[in-house]
Amino acid sequence: MGDSVLDRTPSPADFRLTYGDVPEQFADLRLPDTGGPFPAIAYIHGGFWRSQYDLQHAGHICAALTAAGYATWNIEYRRIGNDGGGWPGTFQDVAASIRHLLKIAPDYGIDPAKIGVAGHSAGGHLALWASAIGRIPESSPIWSESLPLVCAISLAGVVDLRQAWRLKLSGGVVELLMGGSPEEVPDRYAAASPMELIPLGVPQLLVHGVNDEIVPFALSRAYLRAAQTVGDDAALLALEQTGHFEVIDPESSVWPAIESSIISRFQSVGN
Repeated sequence: MGDSVLDRTPSPADFRLTYGDVPEQFADLRLPDTGGPFPAIAYIHGGFWRSQYDLQHAGHICAALTAAGYATWNIEYRRIGNDGGGWPGTFQDVAASIRHLLKIAPDYGIDPAKIGVAGHSAGGHLALWASAIGRIPESSPIWSESLPLVCAISLAGVVDLRQAWRLKLSGGVVELLMGGSPEEVPDRYAAASPMELIPLGVPQLLVHGVNDEIVPFALSRAYLRAAQTVGDDAALLALEQTGHFEVIDPESSVWPAIESSIISRFQSVGN
């Protein structure tokens, strides 16, 4: 990872709250200045699921979305390198964090019926996955009851784990996350990859830079076609001359189009 958005210090969150007992199980909550009840976005940061990348840089996009009228829940979670990170702990943490937000929402002026999920890169993968959690076989350790999310937003997301494994993204990190290859642990990939869980059954927005050299644009393009083919309400904002990190930088030239698309996606589902 390397871009100015990763180096700048974001404005502080309003609250840092825990949703579990281990050090990585917390989230930063930001609330709009206007009166509630607010719609909210549970946001999942990227970093190829690795522990050396944390939630701090995501504070910029969360602050921008909060300024636009959305409460934001910037999630930290166990990652590769943390005790219990990877399969299945990473997935379990994301689900637990969103459930905690749903539980506490009324206490902070958030409308629990107007919560969506978004994420960047590995977080984009987890955002789409979380929206489909109820479709996972109940025998899987990462299954839980469906989360009542109104939409899912993937920003340069790793939306197809099998293809990401074939491409050996980030030095083969998908195999580290999943604890094996698709041939070795096929049930895990079937339960964890958004491409294999479609139709997700929630409105989706994919945002991806055409010149992304870290997570190829082709992943989102192929996912869009597959999702629409099976009846999902999915849209893709393809950004020309844009790489991997501009999509989460409120100071980038493409941010106004991204913010407008996110707001439109929420408005289209009654938010």
